[in-house]
Amino acid sequence: MKYDFTTILRREGKDAIAVDMPTNYEGNYGKVKREEGFDVIPMWVADMNFPVVDSIQKAIIERTNHPAFGYFTPRDEYFDLIIKWQKEHNGVDVRKENIGYENGVLGGVASACKVLMSQGDSVLLHSPTYVGFTGTLLNAGYKIVHSPLLKQDGTWKMDYEDMEKKIVDNKIHVAIICNPHNPSGRVWSKDELLKAMEIFEKHQVYVISDEIWADLLLNGNKHTPTQSVNEYAREHTIAVYAPSKTFNLAGLIGSYHIIYNKWLRERVLKEESLSHYNNMNVLSMYALIGAYGEEGKQWVSELREVLSGNINFACDFIKENLPGVNVIKPEGTYMLFIDCEEYCKKNEISMDDLILKGWKYGVYWQDGRPFHGEYNIRMNLALPLSRVEEAFKRLKEHVFD
Repeated sequence: MKYDFTTILRREGKDAIAVDMPTNYEGNYGKVKREEGFDVIPMWVADMNFPVVDSIQKAIIERTNHPAFGYFTPRDEYFDLIIKWQKEHNGVDVRKENIGYENGVLGGVASACKVLMSQGDSVLLHSPTYVGFTGTLLNAGYKIVHSPLLKQDGTWKMDYEDMEKKIVDNKIHVAIICNPHNPSGRVWSKDELLKAMEIFEKHQVYVISDEIWADLLLNGNKHTPTQSVNEYAREHTIAVYAPSKTFNLAGLIGSYHIIYNKWLRERVLKEESLSHYNNMNVLSMYALIGAYGEEGKQWVSELREVLSGNINFACDFIKENLPGVNVIKPEGTYMLFIDCEEYCKKNEISMDDLILKGWKYGVYWQDGRPFHGEYNIRMNLALPLSRVEEAFKRLKEHVFD
């Protein structure tokens, strides 16, 4: 490979919560005393433990060499690269006026909800559910109605009958789609999205589509943008993207939305403006410019191979070595959502104790219960394969022993 996905990136002392984690992020887990001789393998928060592609640092450094950082407007190159990226990777045509800046995907979700709902209204989400949605929606005063995903035929599926019933019973007019889905890793097909959209159109439901994971596809899976499935989807969906997951840029802040409907776009832009704070950072602009060029495109292609290999190794290892632990292989993202119910009940161990055992031996993994997985643990596999192998060796020998 041209790019480095094997060097172990030492992040201690570099402001990374993945390793130097304040205890308030994961409660008592952050206070556990590690066994001597076991270093930290960061597998909880969803950022990557790979160095960024060189073109990002180059773009940022070139800009910082100029000693002025005053007020600015986004360069045409910023929009041109988003348009090109969307066309080449997702097969969709986007114009500059369709693109709006967001400080973050969750900020975009919050602004969209304020446009589309009143406080106290209900919003439909699938469960398991990204914990960021939960906090954002509850803090803003909305009610969350969950439609649980079904486990069928070795994968996760939408329960369309349940979705429609809950839309009707709760008078729902906004649904949030996570595409690809976090934390399950499901990549929704065009047919699945179309069937969901037919229900939404029938009941006049607007859609907020979080597509931050759209570039991180595994084992040859393809992303279908929610807005692309039919005309109703195009005109009634607010889609939110970011380079932050793809290129490990979360600390720089910066995402963007795509909205085709002019009325909807103008309302969202107005809502975002009210804080007087939803403004692009000049360095985050240059980070996107460095990411969305040809070198970034090649880097992502190699990254997908690496992540696919890590996911395949982990799923095979679990099946062969960890009886009572189950996982549905994700089709996208770099997260595993492992199911420990059978193991915990058979061995009479609580989820708290199981998770603490992992942290005790340096496997910093994440409690899946806030994601509505009663016996689940969420694991980040965006690390060099040697680190993934070491983590599962520890799990076999010291945690699921």
